[in-house]
Amino acid sequence: MIFVTVGTHEQQFDRLIKSMDEWASKHDEEVIIQTGYSTYHPKNAKWKMLFSYSDMIAHVNDARIVITHGGPSSFIMPLQVGKTPIVFPRKQVYDEHVNNHQLEFSRQVEKRMGTIIVAEEVDDLYNALENYEDLTENLGNNLTSNNSNFCDKLGKIIEELVK
Repeated sequence: MIFVTVGTHEQQFDRLIKSMDEWASKHDEEVIIQTGYSTYHPKNAKWKMLFSYSDMIAHVNDARIVITHGGPSSFIMPLQVGKTPIVFPRKQVYDEHVNNHQLEFSRQVEKRMGTIIVAEEVDDLYNALENYEDLTENLGNNLTSNNSNFCDKLGKIIEELVK
């Protein structure tokens, strides 16, 4: 299953929704899309305007591939469960956002961290979907949970105190 999320930004993201709906029409894999405030309604993919947080987590966990817009919260969630998201940033030129900060930020994360795949145009997105396994084979998801680190350190301190 492929899960697509466009976040909660109030501008449309029809370019991504239409592209993934078209992809769904030509492939035998379930596509679930959180459409947000887009005006295009998918005909081939399952969709809902907004999902609850628990449903988002479930879809991310169940997905083979997660595709997100360029908002950090959306692409950090799949990274936290060990998945490499395809990030398709919103662009000002398509009236998807007020500026290109998602594009610029996504490029920097891809360059510096190497934990996401940025697809800037529809052809890039289709290429990333077609070659996902090859693209992710050597990417490291080097995120660690600060909660886990804190709990490990606290556990060691407690063990020392009760000895």
